[in-house]
Amino acid sequence: MQDKLFKVLLILSAIVIPVIGGGIIYSLTVDASGAFEEFGFWHFIFSDDWVTTAGKESYGALPFITGTLLTTALALLMCIPFSLPVALFTGEYFRGKKIAAVLGTVIDLLAGIPSIIYGMWGFFVFAPWFSENIQPWLIDHLGDVPYIGRLFQGAPMGIGLFTASLILAIMIIPFIASVMRDVFEIVPVMLKESAYGLGATTWEVVRYVVLPYTKAGVIGGIMLGLGRALGETMAVTFVIGNAYQITGSLMDPGNSIASALANEFAEAQEGLHVSALIELGLILFFITFVVLACAKLLLLRLSKNEGKKT
Repeated sequence: MQDKLFKVLLILSAIVIPVIGGGIIYSLTVDASGAFEEFGFWHFIFSDDWVTTAGKESYGALPFITGTLLTTALALLMCIPFSLPVALFTGEYFRGKKIAAVLGTVIDLLAGIPSIIYGMWGFFVFAPWFSENIQPWLIDHLGDVPYIGRLFQGAPMGIGLFTASLILAIMIIPFIASVMRDVFEIVPVMLKESAYGLGATTWEVVRYVVLPYTKAGVIGGIMLGLGRALGETMAVTFVIGNAYQITGSLMDPGNSIASALANEFAEAQEGLHVSALIELGLILFFITFVVLACAKLLLLRLSKNEGKKT
């Protein structure tokens, strides 16, 4: 009897998640139907209009989509080179030592700090320092470089797409590092000791034993960090500049889907404006789903190719 009840409980728990997800998609789609009917899905996706004046309303999501994808991609590129070494330091090289325990505790605390704290620190402390000490150097030394120079041109205002990417990277570094560290700690000691017994160095053990054994968990940790960066709201809202534009420079202010929702939803008038904002939320949901689904497919492909020659 207890086994049957336990089985029913497990089945119900498994059903709840897709039901909740389906309910969210359905409610967002219904509430966004006004914008769908007025502008059409593809026009809304590729238009850069955002006019809230009554009688002249016109909405497009392209500036928010590009801002979201750009800041998230840059944050991920900047955080991975730091997250992996930190995780290896605490979970492998100095595992069991006091310094690793202290640093691990600090990482866990940083991972749990509310995002609004990062946003306030970024706006009041980091952005002024960045505009005075780093941005002028980037503009002077990289602004004229062929091909990439356009990305570093503009006024050193402190806030903008690049600043938002940096704050996002700082936020998700401890999050990803914490997940990776826990994954590294589950590698069987016998595998590592066998490699050491064959004469492998610490780097070779990490490269040929630890990382291959934990690659699924490492990629999973990165994807969890990516998912958090995609939906981050308050930290980005403080430092991205909240400008409705598509720009070719990382120094210019921009916007993201989450920051647009945070800025406008409370004051939006009923009708097309609210419907357009809800459609933005639906697009963010879809982007997150696609990214995480691609990550899952990548993990499945890696698992399928295990043991095969490259």
